[in-house]
Amino acid sequence: MASKGRVTIREVAERAGVSMATVSRVLSGNHPVPASTRARVLRAARDLDYVANAHARALVGGGRKMVAVVLRQVTSPFYAQVAEGVEAEAAARGWLCLVGTTGGDPGRELEFVQLMREEGARLVILVGGVVEDDAYRERVAHYAQALASSGARLVLCGRPAPDPDIPALVVEFDNEAGARAITGHLLSAGHRRIVFLGGLPGNTALDARVAGYRAALAEHGLGPEAAHVVDCGLGRAAGHRAMTELLKAGGDPGPGDTAALDTATPGTATPDPAPARFTAVFAGDDMVAAGALRAIADAGLRVPQDISVVGYNDIPLAEDFNPPLTTVRTPAEELGRAAVRIALRDPEHAAGAHHLLGTHIVVRDSVQPPPPGP
Repeated sequence: MASKGRVTIREVAERAGVSMATVSRVLSGNHPVPASTRARVLRAARDLDYVANAHARALVGGGRKMVAVVLRQVTSPFYAQVAEGVEAEAAARGWLCLVGTTGGDPGRELEFVQLMREEGARLVILVGGVVEDDAYRERVAHYAQALASSGARLVLCGRPAPDPDIPALVVEFDNEAGARAITGHLLSAGHRRIVFLGGLPGNTALDARVAGYRAALAEHGLGPEAAHVVDCGLGRAAGHRAMTELLKAGGDPGPGDTAALDTATPGTATPDPAPARFTAVFAGDDMVAAGALRAIADAGLRVPQDISVVGYNDIPLAEDFNPPLTTVRTPAEELGRAAVRIALRDPEHAAGAHHLLGTHIVVRDSVQPPPPGP
């Protein structure tokens, strides 16, 4: 007879006539257990109402119709739009959506994956670029395998798979092509001294944008020395701080010498030297652009008359910036919807599949030809 308090794993083991280790193996889904033993354990858990325990309830019931979406932060308009897309698609199918944030910490991200696995979520969606290392790749592969073995699925949304052989669905957009196109837009307007503001070495999304920026310069006949990347990371504050330092270092549209900047976040590489008299800024995302616009205005300069500025993502506020921002539109909400739709539409073939969504430039008022001068 079960106790009046919360049922324990020991009581389930006694009821099923097996060890506690066997019960744990059955409920975790990580180890092979004979079908008859598994059925006996699940029956005991059900009879004792051990389903009051969250991960047991999920596993005994075969998993909840729940999607977990893991974000860097919910205050970022881009991440909020992706989460909104996930939630909308899940709700349309009668599924619940749970949101967790990591602050960009890969360890915290993977802890959340483990929690959702214990809670019985059938889809776990990791959103946005991340700084990868060997340990991270190994753990992602482990969790993808563990989720797959329990009938759940890992979805990488807006980032590539660390290994194409892991059972994870990838849904992303072409960061490199978008960056190449927006840099080409600046070059076509006559700019040749263009700063990339917002690098973060190792981050999958930003590295791709830097690669697209460099590729566009090369396509227009400019050598590697023409590329100037400031590794300040993302966010409005980072953009404002880095732009302020860049202008102080002599990279403003007035006369000045080439100078190196100390705007990198701790642990990142030293930025390339700022070009003297740069005429355009390619911000790593629209929030970096917002900070850059403020710093330029604080310095008594004008956009686009003195400096042209472009961004990335086309967040809803981009058209309300002063001036309205030319940027790359990424399908943020559709990215979230597609992650759920594709994973549920074809569960037999979704794992290991790769889906690439397109981007395009939105032209507004923040770019014009560079000002005349030496």
